[in-house]
Amino acid sequence: MVNITINSNITLRTFTPEDAEALLGAINASRAHLSPWLDWIKHTTKIEHAAKYIKDSLHCANMQEGLFLGIFDNGQLTGGVTMHQWDHKLKKADIGYWLVKGNEGKGTIALCLRHFATFLFTKTGLTKIEVHFAAANKRSAKVAERLGCRIEGVIRQGTLRNGMAEDLVIAGLLKSEWEQIINSKN
Repeated sequence: MVNITINSNITLRTFTPEDAEALLGAINASRAHLSPWLDWIKHTTKIEHAAKYIKDSLHCANMQEGLFLGIFDNGQLTGGVTMHQWDHKLKKADIGYWLVKGNEGKGTIALCLRHFATFLFTKTGLTKIEVHFAAANKRSAKVAERLGCRIEGVIRQGTLRNGMAEDLVIAGLLKSEWEQIINSKN
């Protein structure tokens, strides 16, 4: 089980089966906000779906295929960060993030991703993380930029959003770049 303390209020931690109700509640509270960008939100409409998401995330962690952590603010689930598509040979993985609507604009995702990136680069052996997002998702682009990611390319019509082909942006961050970012802030 992974548990990363962000500050006195916020913790990133592995989902547990007991989090299924809180996960579904967070999704339901922000469904219209999240579903244009995250396809799995549309398929998580019942407690059984949330429980399966958590079960699958625990399996991914056990198989070292990915890591799915909830963002808990004063004990309340307010979002998540993920590491998936873990390529052990290339030592890289994709990361993702989401936050309930009411918690946006407070710097929470940026703060959580800084700690998450540090964890990934120091504890998992990764040398690169990537962020993939729909070109229309300007908020996600800003988050990736604040993290220090560089746009590496655009795959034209590389993703489906609401059933329509859309350009997919790929941004990347190398461990060496992350170390420079961290050292410049110290």
